[in-house]
Amino acid sequence: MAGDVEKMIVVGLVWGSTNAVMRRGALVWDRKLHLQASAPGRRPRSRLLGHLIRWLDLLLTWQYSIPFLVNLSASAAFFHMLGGAPISVAVPVTNATTFAATAVAAMLLGEEMRVGLTFFGTALIVLGVWICIRSGA
Repeated sequence: MAGDVEKMIVVGLVWGSTNAVMRRGALVWDRKLHLQASAPGRRPRSRLLGHLIRWLDLLLTWQYSIPFLVNLSASAAFFHMLGGAPISVAVPVTNATTFAATAVAAMLLGEEMRVGLTFFGTALIVLGVWICIRSGA
């Protein structure tokens, strides 16, 4: 079980860090959309075609798509791991680790947040993960 817990924590760390990086990539894409929208001579498109083009443009924005692919790879690893790990431990450990890693990665990327509260919340998450792991052993 110890090896499974380490894998759960790694998946949570990958998910959390890529969440923060994908958010940053989505902001790059959003800025690009606003610049395109303000360009003169834009002709209106059908609503469905416009949504499809924006979705494809997001996937072609490398700042978003590369972390997205890494995130999906961690998802595949998580589903493979669920075959041999108890779901009552796997889901809380992975989700809690993801939440903490997202907060720390966002802070490292320079997002504004309350540092003290972020560290306090992250410490509570680590404590909860530890309790979850100890009770599942």
